Amino acid sequence: MTTRASTHGTHKPPVHPPWRRAGIAIVWLLPIASMAAPLACSMTSGAQRTPVIELYTSEGCSSCPPADKWLSTLKGKAVVAQAFHVAYWDYIGWKDRFASPEFTQRQRDQAATQGLNSIYTPQLVRDGLDWRNWRQGSAAQAEGPAGATITLRRSADNISFEAQVQPLDPNRRWSAYWTVTEHGHSSQVKAGENAGETLQHDFVVRQYVPVGRYTGKQTLQFTAIPQQADHPRQVNLVLSDVQTNAPLQAVSLQCPM
Repeated sequence: MTTRASTHGTHKPPVHPPWRRAGIAIVWLLPIASMAAPLACSMTSGAQRTPVIELYTSEGCSSCPPADKWLSTLKGKAVVAQAFHVAYWDYIGWKDRFASPEFTQRQRDQAATQGLNSIYTPQLVRDGLDWRNWRQGSAAQAEGPAGATITLRRSADNISFEAQVQPLDPNRRWSAYWTVTEHGHSSQVKAGENAGETLQHDFVVRQYVPVGRYTGKQTLQFTAIPQQADHPRQVNLVLSDVQTNAPLQAVSLQCPM
């Protein structure tokens, strides 16, 4: 009998039918698959308009780090905060890896809309207006009722987003833009005005996508850059009135991995 094999000190595992072996594999694989799927993530804007804070900054600018640090204090507050790193400081000897000519152009466009004669860093723009007393002001204070409602959802692939936009005035013309902002970046600056400094950055704009002009209710689609585990991110959508450039509503969605 085969049971005599036990006298040699070995124990063979029991042989299961193929269907049982497959069943055991499924029991172990299902939890792993469910853990890998991103959790559902969505939000709907409220009745009050969320403040939009834009910082125009550069790693080549010696007066910018205090503004960068101040922007970091807005974590967890009811604002859409964005640090646009401009490119016009790069000539001084240090190339800001977060800078983009597109961000410089956005700052110029903001200045032209407000009738400003020049641009500068660090510059804070709050709800489309130059904001020079940012050190004393309350960034998170809502300024009035929203002009639109936004419902923003992430899809299961973790990079696709959809927004349902409903202006309160169906005849209002509005424009919009998306950004992806990231926390926890640092740079060891080796040249320029901040040579020798290690700079910390939050709310860094890593993706900026204007999406045109619309009237009435719309559905907007957005594909974000891949998320990094060591840099928590927000996906932001900002709506503005076409004529005045004043924000109508904004949302900032931070989803788990």
